[in-house]
Amino acid sequence: MSDAVRKLIERLAPDPVCDDCIADRLELADRQDAGIAANELAGTSQFERRRDACVLCGITKPTTRRSI
Repeated sequence: MSDAVRKLIERLAPDPVCDDCIADRLELADRQDAGIAANELAGTSQFERRRDACVLCGITKPTTRRSI
């Protein structure tokens, strides 16, 4: 599942995407699963987590994006 989350975030790069939209696009039963995977990615140098407007829903909330 975290591989699917990574691929979605990379596909949308450099735009940020929120956990809700990740869960929705990947049809995950629990939004928290998307958040957990996104937090794990944010622990690497290629991804960052911050409060921003999601590219898919436009709402400002915690998002994840691939750093350029």
